[in-house]
Amino acid sequence: MPSYRHRLARVEDLPVIVDIYNSTIASREVTADTEPVTAASRAAWFADHTPERRPLWVIHDATDTADDPQVIGWLSYSNFYGRPAYSGTAELSIYIAEAWRGKGIGRYCLEQAMAFAPNVQVHTLLGFIFGHNAASLALFRKYGFDTWAHFPKVANLDGIERDLIILGKRVA
Repeated sequence: MPSYRHRLARVEDLPVIVDIYNSTIASREVTADTEPVTAASRAAWFADHTPERRPLWVIHDATDTADDPQVIGWLSYSNFYGRPAYSGTAELSIYIAEAWRGKGIGRYCLEQAMAFAPNVQVHTLLGFIFGHNAASLALFRKYGFDTWAHFPKVANLDGIERDLIILGKRVA
């Protein structure tokens, strides 16, 4: 079974983070963005991810022994709703490079995120997932996330209305 490791993202990782994100847009299964984003447009988003509250991690293959191993995915904790009373709740986002999908990185990310959440004062994790993204829904459910909200037909992707499912789990 493959093994992975992660580290905090650095600003120089932003271009590859954006490339991985952009690689998911065409599928219309993962993100509500319909056009590629740029590193410049994601600079404020990147800055919002602080190690002590809302970390952003990049994922590497543990067997990659290069001084600067290839980034093959990323995970972020993001604020939910932006009000202080919700500070113990975070949305998880997991994005994986196309060549690495289906190789256990999502499992690795969820396991690490759930274990680490108390270290950043997070007791509740959420996943915002399109209703037609069966793989992501199955992954989160495998780790005990339950459907906490179902927003029918709230997204329009190329003329097709899509549902948004919010899965949640109390982790601390």
